[in-house]
Amino acid sequence: MTGTPAGGRRLGPLLVLSGAAGLLASWVITLDEFKLLKNPRFVPGCSLNPVVSCGSVMKSDQASVFGFPNPMLGLVAYGIVVCVGMSLLVGARFPGWYWLLFWAGCLFGIGFVSWLQFESLYRIDALCLWCCLAWAATILIFWYVTSAVVRHGFLPAPGWLRTFFAEFTWVLALLHAGVVGMLVLTRWWDFWTS
Repeated sequence: MTGTPAGGRRLGPLLVLSGAAGLLASWVITLDEFKLLKNPRFVPGCSLNPVVSCGSVMKSDQASVFGFPNPMLGLVAYGIVVCVGMSLLVGARFPGWYWLLFWAGCLFGIGFVSWLQFESLYRIDALCLWCCLAWAATILIFWYVTSAVVRHGFLPAPGWLRTFFAEFTWVLALLHAGVVGMLVLTRWWDFWTS
């Protein structure tokens, strides 16, 4: 089966914009990582207080899981997302295996971001605003690509689920982001309210 998931013309702009947001976040964090390598006392501009402290996040072990700074992975991954989105905008059609491979990458991305969220909230005890932008972008990308592959039949699903995704993908993305927001709020409730 070959084709563009239903609503590909709508999926294209979403992928371009959310991919660009993730790309921007990855780029800024990468530049700050380089500055931090040159000067260990460098304080990133987004280090605003003890909670919103990009420097604390960048200096953590979790910031280089694969032996290099995580945002470098983001530069590649979000770049691919932007390319797929641009391709959809100009009418490209991809085979089913391509969409499944792309979805698998999105699944890895949301899993990795979820782990980073947990680590940031409960191990590092700090937030990075640019990371939060990348988290939001990844949540949108994951749910809308999942919706597209389910609705188009690349992932087997019952009819009611296809209908649900056709109407309510935005609800899943909003709920996911809301849960993360509530975890952030409750984790530092005392800080935010003092």
